[in-house]
Amino acid sequence: MSLNPESVRPAEDDRVIRWLLEEDQPAARYYTLVDLLGRKGDDPGVRSARSRIARVGWANDQLRKQGSKGFWEAREPKNIGEWVNFLYFPTFLATNWRALVLSDFGLDRTNPRIKKIADLIFEFKLRRGSPFNFFYEEACISANTARMMTRFGYAEDVRVRKLYDWLLEDQREDGGWNCSQGTPGTLDAWEPLAAFAALPKAKRSPKMERAISTGAEFYLERKLFEEGRPYAPWLRLHYPNHYFYDILVGLDVLTQLGFGGDLRLRPALKILIEKRRGDGTWLMDRSHPDTGTGTTIHPDKTKIKPLVVEEPGRPSKWITLKALRVLKRVEDAG
Repeated sequence: MSLNPESVRPAEDDRVIRWLLEEDQPAARYYTLVDLLGRKGDDPGVRSARSRIARVGWANDQLRKQGSKGFWEAREPKNIGEWVNFLYFPTFLATNWRALVLSDFGLDRTNPRIKKIADLIFEFKLRRGSPFNFFYEEACISANTARMMTRFGYAEDVRVRKLYDWLLEDQREDGGWNCSQGTPGTLDAWEPLAAFAALPKAKRSPKMERAISTGAEFYLERKLFEEGRPYAPWLRLHYPNHYFYDILVGLDVLTQLGFGGDLRLRPALKILIEKRRGDGTWLMDRSHPDTGTGTTIHPDKTKIKPLVVEEPGRPSKWITLKALRVLKRVEDAG
């Protein structure tokens, strides 16, 4: 699978890389240097880009709205009802959702603001005495938290490991996961595989590797988008993804886990390449919740305000970076 499909000339590829390397979005610049250009962590340009992620661009846009105690909500919880909802609601705008985005952008606990977030997650959501903890919760919640806390640098913490133990226990017989108990797996429950992908291979147990293998097979058997009737939102590209699925999510996770050479990725890759514009970029098709044509789930989400990182319908640096990263992994897999 070539990184330069016929519709895009090498000159356009070079132009896109220069665009991704612009100083205005150091998160995109950092991952372009590391994932697309192969620079090492001690490279001066990589270190410079990483140091600026919290100060400029997307991450800074989120951190500027953070309160002094580390959360984005209006106040600390005063009663049991507020305690249960704290850090998680309002949907997409509360601390949990912004923290997921910040973990995507490469921030970790070496940043004091991220450490404040992690301390809140441990206190309110990863403590047995909490009225609403994330142990034994829906796979989408537990896995998102495991992925986020791992990226923040807490992979060895016993509470984070406990989240991974639950994901192993909650995997269905068909190899997938589901956010509803007692049901078969679904492509829409991608978060557990993404959580395992966040763990360096050296930190995965044999049981985790078996779960990854059977989970990946679940997706590959379905070619990443063939499950039931065609579902239009899966063929549109989004960010943030929160707990929603699309083909770029599936391709990103599976290629990160080392399945870039599997031929069953080709139908999804064909769709991704066809969505590439003549200038070499990809659009961000929608913000979530995606209520566009063909949406048949989450009809109650129409009044929820989206967390907007980039403007939908325009060339997206983050989507373009992820797409090129997928294509590079496929190319590297031979």
